[in-house]
Amino acid sequence: MNLFIKLSPATWIARRNFFLAACVIVSWLGSAGFGSSATSAPASRRSGKSFDVTFKEFKLKNGLRVILAEDHSAPTYSICVTYNVGSRDERPGRTGFAHLFEHMLFQGSENVGKGEHFILVQNNGGSANGTTSADRTNYFETLPANQLELGIFLEADRMRSPSITQANFDNQRLTVQEERRQSYDNRPYGRTYETVIDTAYDNFAYKHSTIGSMDDLNAATVEDAAAFFRSYYAPNNAVLSLVGDFRTETALALIKKYFASIAAQPPPPVPDVGEPGQNAERRRTIEDAFAQAPRIDIVYKIPPGNTADWYALAMLGQVLSSGVSSRLYQKFVKEKELALSVSAGPDERRGPSLFWFTINARPGTDLAALEKLLYEEITRVQNEAVADSELDKVRMQLKRQRAQQLYSSRSRANTLGHYAVYYNDPQLINAVWRKYDQVAKADMQRAARTYFSESNRTLVTTLPKAEAERGGGELKAR
Repeated sequence: MNLFIKLSPATWIARRNFFLAACVIVSWLGSAGFGSSATSAPASRRSGKSFDVTFKEFKLKNGLRVILAEDHSAPTYSICVTYNVGSRDERPGRTGFAHLFEHMLFQGSENVGKGEHFILVQNNGGSANGTTSADRTNYFETLPANQLELGIFLEADRMRSPSITQANFDNQRLTVQEERRQSYDNRPYGRTYETVIDTAYDNFAYKHSTIGSMDDLNAATVEDAAAFFRSYYAPNNAVLSLVGDFRTETALALIKKYFASIAAQPPPPVPDVGEPGQNAERRRTIEDAFAQAPRIDIVYKIPPGNTADWYALAMLGQVLSSGVSSRLYQKFVKEKELALSVSAGPDERRGPSLFWFTINARPGTDLAALEKLLYEEITRVQNEAVADSELDKVRMQLKRQRAQQLYSSRSRANTLGHYAVYYNDPQLINAVWRKYDQVAKADMQRAARTYFSESNRTLVTTLPKAEAERGGGELKAR
């Protein structure tokens, strides 16, 4: 019996203590509402060599994918709902809308009043949040095991009936605009990322940032929000991943109880993320009133995530910049003393991605010399295979990072949703480290030769305002 779906917000709030005190254990699982098949991951193995996550996957008749991973090592669980929508799905003139809508979904729903979502979770010893990227939006909670029904109910209620009102919309638009001011407009190098992707990409899908522009946020309407919800926030455009201390049959019954009656919607449009070939180097220089030292960002277009070349380049990024013993740190920071920090590695997108070199220079450094030194290191990896010791070290680092990543139920839930939405393959949670293990030295060398070319390069120089004024540092193409 769906006790809470039809209650008014006021009635729901009045009864919440009763609801939260109860742990409703449902032992039945009917076939109605679920598809006919389920898949299982390999059995869990916890040893010094591997850590495989056991899970089962189901699909409701309305299209919602459900991934369940039991783990009884602690009396908690994490739920994550990942929607197949991000900033790449936005249209010109409405940048930042996916992120703005993420905020909207914490403003109440049919049975949960404004601000009640966080209160209900926190008052029961849990935590909640949401994130937006170019390629997806997700929402997640971690709660005690005896509050399994609460997390499932909350996610279903906002999928079914978010409170999309003018007041909520105006309030959250102001919140996002303030976030933009703090994270982009008024902090050191805050505009650098936006400048890099705007310069490197040609296609609108990845050319703009997730935060969006002030003008676009001001132009957005509550009608836009309602249309966005109808297009993208549907069960057939989402993955629910649940990890922790529960019984699969109980969790499935509760998911059916709250989600099965939510109607599917027509599939949303698939964005074009294709990129034309780049045939010449691109350069821009910007001034930054908040930066204390110059910075150079050099990026190369590379294939999407979960491709052989992407894994090879990810391994190469580790060789170049992971830790104080890495090549770039030793060369730029320790030996030459030209930089305060240096990093290298790919971002991960479902479409064309970027490999980034970022060098935070010491004040007064000759940036041309810094750039030349980096190209020498790039030429080195193109012409010489990395040492066996470097490769072994990187493989151990990646395995340690993976173990740390999968330590918490929240991380596992998010990772399962990530791989399901990005690549339609949650099994990657177990297979990805093996893909890294399969990368050979020759693969890294070949990938460096293929993608680290002058014609495929974009360089953005960020200068402190005083330095930019001395050298003509206004935004310009060179």
